[in-house]
Amino acid sequence: MSWKLLRGRIVTHSVDTRPEARTPWTTAAQAIPDLPVVVWMVAAALALGLAGGLGADELVGTFNAGFGRALGEFALILLPSFVLAACLSRAGVATAGAGRAAAFAAPAAGAGMICPDTAYAALSPAAGRRKLDVAFGAYAGFKLLYPAGPLIVATGLGVLGPDGRAAELALMGAALTLPVWAAGALWIRLAAPDGAASVASQPESAASRTGLVAAFAPFALLAVLLVMGGVAGPTGLGALDFVLMPKGALVASALLALAQTASGERRACWDGAVRRTGGLLLVIGTASAFGAVLTALAPLADIVPTGSGIATLLGLFALTAAFKLVQGSSMATFAAVAPVAAPVVLASGVHPASAVFAICLGSFIAILPNDSYYWLVRRDALEAEKSDLRAVRLLTGGAVVQAVVGMAIVIGAALLWTWSAPREVVHLPG
Repeated sequence: MSWKLLRGRIVTHSVDTRPEARTPWTTAAQAIPDLPVVVWMVAAALALGLAGGLGADELVGTFNAGFGRALGEFALILLPSFVLAACLSRAGVATAGAGRAAAFAAPAAGAGMICPDTAYAALSPAAGRRKLDVAFGAYAGFKLLYPAGPLIVATGLGVLGPDGRAAELALMGAALTLPVWAAGALWIRLAAPDGAASVASQPESAASRTGLVAAFAPFALLAVLLVMGGVAGPTGLGALDFVLMPKGALVASALLALAQTASGERRACWDGAVRRTGGLLLVIGTASAFGAVLTALAPLADIVPTGSGIATLLGLFALTAAFKLVQGSSMATFAAVAPVAAPVVLASGVHPASAVFAICLGSFIAILPNDSYYWLVRRDALEAEKSDLRAVRLLTGGAVVQAVVGMAIVIGAALLWTWSAPREVVHLPG
């Protein structure tokens, strides 16, 4: 017997039902209901909460708080991003050049959109055979490039002071992104030489290059608005401030993409975006609620050592990885870990930027079915992959490789910083 987790449903596969072939395992497998994975997560959250001793009111309150924690932000991000993706998919720009452009733009898109899901959804229609390159690039950019993961974590830790720390985080993030991104690309070449793509690139022509430039105009607008927002800061004008923030810039970019789309196809873009957003919001909310219940029962903060240096960085990395495995959502992980880790970082004396990136790199582990990003990439880049176990190995393996490479660089930099720091000279008597 083998198990398959297919399109959000847990089903059995190739079970021999002949009476002489029945075993206690096959009988138990046939007795398990065929339910969507969301139902299983709800049931598991309720069962864990009750078994862990939570009262009925506390359990329901924790579930509600976890479910709705980030749904508003995700709705503002996912809906315009999927509209942008639907418009781009109708632009017919899946050329070899478009695939390369999408792959190279993925890290910046992941950071600029403050979400790897939205960056992948927007770029994948143009990626052709480079969809996994886009997936791992967007994943790395969101977690390592300022103003995404580093800004979120640094703000939560309370280490973003007015002393140039933002520039330091931006430079360190850019330096980390290149090798981490390259590690993901190398993993794809070794583990999935064909890219596991279900869409082949079309021959490139002058017309397709012109279409490519027009199709990527919304991303140019997005970049311009984000830069303007970073330079101008709050203006006091609500509408202008909204357009200059990442979510508002994304809305403006989606509206430009709609304006470039034929009027008869715009409603289809909206309908597709609503369907994709609704399904992901349900998965994200349920996974976050499950994580909230489990986090309420498990004192994960106790695993972090309060010593200085490498032990603290490894502890922060492990803590974040544990939260990510439980929460699924990277954004929810950042939101949950930073308040817990802040006292440890301040008390340990570890370099603040190193602590920020230890947490960011811990959130790479892992891309599993309780993460909305898994389902997004699984149903698109890996749609032709029949084995769910292989899909998990491809996505989780690549994320782990990226995390290990990045963490090795952070530890090396921390050791170099320690060795190069001036030491006090002690003169012994005589």
